[in-house]
Amino acid sequence: MPTIEVRKTKNIGLGSLSFALCLIGILFTIQFGDKPCIGDNILNTIGLSFLSNGDSGIHYAMFYSAIFFIPSFIIGHIHPDDRGAKAGKIISGFLSILIVSVLLTIIIDLLLDCCGKRAN
Repeated sequence: MPTIEVRKTKNIGLGSLSFALCLIGILFTIQFGDKPCIGDNILNTIGLSFLSNGDSGIHYAMFYSAIFFIPSFIIGHIHPDDRGAKAGKIISGFLSILIVSVLLTIIIDLLLDCCGKRAN
C-alpha cells in the first residue's frame, strides 16, 4: 500500500502581521533613489526632525522603525505557525539587534566625547 504524504500549509493569521509590520519598518527607513524615505516624510509631516543636527547628523527614522520591529518580533514569536511569522520574526529580530548596536555605539561615542577620553 502506498504512503500518502500530507502537506500542512500555513494559514494567514495574527502571526502574518509579523511580516507585514517588518516590511513597514523596512519601508520606514529605506531611501529610494534621491527621494527621502517614507519615515522622513512622516516625521516631517507631524513636525518632528528626522536628523539630529538639522541637515545632518543621526537619522532618527532608523530608531523610530523599532516601533514596527519590536512588535513584529513579539507577534512572530507568539504565533509561529502562521504564514510569514517566522520570516517576520527573524528579519525584525536581526534589524532590531542592528538598531540597538548602532544606538549603543552612539551612546559610547557621546560618553567618550563628554568625558574627554577620546584619542585624537
